[in-house]
Amino acid sequence: MSAAPHISVLLDEVVEALDAKPGDVVVDGTFGAGGYTRAVLPTGASVVAFDRDPTVRQFAANLPADRFRLVQARFSEMLDELGPESVEGVMLDLGVSSMQLDQAERGFSFMRDGPLDMRMGDTGPTAADLVNTLDHAELAKILYVYGEEHASRRIASFILRRREERPFERTLDLAEVIERAVGGRKGAKVHPATRSFQGLRIAVNDELGELEAGLAAAERVLKPGGRLVVVTFHSLEDRIVKAFLAERAGKTPGGSRHAPPVAAGAAPSFQLISNKAIAPSEAELAVNPRARSSKLRAAVRTDAPVWEASA
Repeated sequence: MSAAPHISVLLDEVVEALDAKPGDVVVDGTFGAGGYTRAVLPTGASVVAFDRDPTVRQFAANLPADRFRLVQARFSEMLDELGPESVEGVMLDLGVSSMQLDQAERGFSFMRDGPLDMRMGDTGPTAADLVNTLDHAELAKILYVYGEEHASRRIASFILRRREERPFERTLDLAEVIERAVGGRKGAKVHPATRSFQGLRIAVNDELGELEAGLAAAERVLKPGGRLVVVTFHSLEDRIVKAFLAERAGKTPGGSRHAPPVAAGAAPSFQLISNKAIAPSEAELAVNPRARSSKLRAAVRTDAPVWEASA
């Protein structure tokens, strides 16, 4: 099998934070090309990997059948698959993979022409469905909240005006309309469609909802002493992870914009391994520039009861 078309970010740091031992069971939250799984298996631990993308099964070839299992499902479903207090480690690698970005037919990239899809799995509405059917307010909200695009209303207006002529079907077609809406590139280092494509991708895959559900599931499947390691790739993800871990570690008065307040005096269900996020080294960035926005946060599960489920 050829080398995997994806470089796992913060790989050494993930393995160190996870601290897997022989006989441990570890969840790989998004298998992708299997980089994290391959780094953990030499520790003697077993890995149960989750991925909603059916195309990743090819990367599971030659992995030891007695210590590896791939489940085609979202990582938020790990509790249903494994049961409570069943694993010693959970590692979550969020966002879209390099191989998905590089495959034009997946529709994630504004630099490669392909169908306007953006689904990480093979079910549900596509990005084309959203841009061709949502009203102005709904579309602008997605671009603003998930894409952090300040020109969201103007871009939404351009999209609605153009789709009256013909529906959007291709990635470059949408990228060109967005570029016109914001007045071209004007020497900008970041492509004008970057934030809009991020917003649509997050909406199509319900990435933030999946993250919140996945964190809650991880709290339940981890045994006392088990470790949760999360790698994020943009500020929206990192804020959710930071708030969740700070709250569960008793570092906040309780509640956040992502979860309702909890009963006062709840015992911390996690202990932070580090108060600050870990960023990639300059050496890693030189090899893999796509790692530049990544952050790692990790914590150890205590023996306290699981906190009340978020609404």
